Amino acid sequence: MKYCGNCGEPVSIRVPADDNRARHVCDACDTIHYVNPKIVAGCIPEYDGKILLCRRAIEPRYGRWTLPAGFMERGESTVEAAVRETWEEARAAVEVDSLFSLFSLPHISQVYIMFRVRLLRNEYAPGPESLEVALFREEDIPWSEFAFPVIRRTMECYLDDKRNDRFQVHVGDVLERIGRGSHGISPGERL
Repeated sequence: MKYCGNCGEPVSIRVPADDNRARHVCDACDTIHYVNPKIVAGCIPEYDGKILLCRRAIEPRYGRWTLPAGFMERGESTVEAAVRETWEEARAAVEVDSLFSLFSLPHISQVYIMFRVRLLRNEYAPGPESLEVALFREEDIPWSEFAFPVIRRTMECYLDDKRNDRFQVHVGDVLERIGRGSHGISPGERL
């Protein structure tokens, strides 16, 4: 950020009075511009024991597989955002069962909120952000082709819970960056 959204004058990065973090602050009107993490809401759509995945038609990670998810829009709830993203990416109508996971990605300032959902019909198709959409049995999931570590971790938790016939809410930090090491989850990930 170079200029104030309030008055158009230059901003500098400094710690405002009564604060403890560096912020973008207008040099003219002293407006503090807070930059907060982005919320990503999505679904884990299941139908007849299979999981619906989308192959990305956009960057980042073009051509890689993911669960339908995307950034929340102003004025919508997390559930509305997750259902909308599922429709936009997979043309799939879903019914939300429950919250499944909340993972923080502090290194990129994102929070992923994923919901367990039922695919209402065996009908789906690629939306404008997907090259392909398909249902996968557990043994056919393209693990090495996942777009993001948080999606891989979400799927690992989901399938573990499914095998144990006990779904719970998963909370933690996913610390891995794409292309580095194994996924990192903070201790106490399951709360």
